[in-house]
Amino acid sequence: MALHGTKAPSLVRQLVPAARSSSRAVAIPSRARTFCAAYRTAAIESKPISQALRLRRRPRPLVPSSTPCGCAASYHSYDHPDQAGPFNKEEQALLSAAYAHVPEHGFTQQALVLGARDAGYLDISTNLLPEGVFSLIRYHLATKRLALAARSRELFETPEGAALSTEAKVQRLAWERLVSNREVIGRWQEALAIMAQPSFVPASAKELALLADEILFLSGDASVDPSWYTKRASLSAIYAATELFMTNDRSPGFEDTAAFMRRRFGEAGDVSSVFGAVGQWIGFTASAGLNVLRSKGARI
Repeated sequence: MALHGTKAPSLVRQLVPAARSSSRAVAIPSRARTFCAAYRTAAIESKPISQALRLRRRPRPLVPSSTPCGCAASYHSYDHPDQAGPFNKEEQALLSAAYAHVPEHGFTQQALVLGARDAGYLDISTNLLPEGVFSLIRYHLATKRLALAARSRELFETPEGAALSTEAKVQRLAWERLVSNREVIGRWQEALAIMAQPSFVPASAKELALLADEILFLSGDASVDPSWYTKRASLSAIYAATELFMTNDRSPGFEDTAAFMRRRFGEAGDVSSVFGAVGQWIGFTASAGLNVLRSKGARI
């Protein structure tokens, strides 16, 4: 069919018959899907296919779309205080009950089973969590991140807190998030090992990125230039390295961890130091992940 004198692209003409003749689902590249969608739009709305194709293409902004304060328009707990993170009501009830058993049993299936019983569910209901014990780790990560909004109000809605610089607020919130690990710090190396397993690395990295974004948002950072990315990358690296250091810290009140974090923030202008911290964290979590797999009988 000719559309306003313009024939369908050859790519579309090749893909459509192939898709119809195959009994299996055809994996169509994204560029091809764009042409197919444009072709369909042109046919339905009687538009030239070149115009339909232009409508399908959206320019990528230099920085993410922003909220009125200039921060990324991603999820922020300050705007949505009643949200419970990535879990529905039943999952939250089960995980909340299971979390109480983490200090004794760790981030394990046993903790999930005990939590299911406490919440009034059958043991088998833990199978409703598609990510297994990682769901319990994600519950910890999400709830502690969301709790920062209320904590930031306590810290910064006072004359002394309001007078702090953005940098000082970032450091204070990063520390508040770190010390919220104290109840499970004895089990956190186990959690890091699970997070380092290949199937969980993307979700773990996403949670780290969300945390960095949340801290900067709550600290009032309003940058909308390319530094939006570098600040979050630097903060993620500093937090990850400090969190790892904290798992071996036996000093009173984690004083050594606090000093370590201050040094890392002092080095933040040195790109090599930031990436060195990332390398340390990746190296540890990869090694810990291998040890966990070996303990389960994997020959690696």
